[in-house]
Amino acid sequence: MAKTQLGARVESEIKELAEARARDRGLSLGDYIAVLVHEDTEGLRQRGLAAAERFLAEHQGVFDEAEDADSRAPGARAA
Repeated sequence: MAKTQLGARVESEIKELAEARARDRGLSLGDYIAVLVHEDTEGLRQRGLAAAERFLAEHQGVFDEAEDADSRAPGARAA
């Protein structure tokens, strides 16, 4: 597939975050951006978010119980 060049203006903090995340994933900045666009246009991101929402809705009680148990643990409210 032929590649084309594009340009975008972003704040320096955004650029640094994108470069760091690209490095974390072993990608160049251009490839990282291409992956993000591909995931977004293929609906992968949205399906992942929907799956996370379903998981949390189904298991929220477990998280609530664990949080309540932590707050009742000795020293949980220590300064």
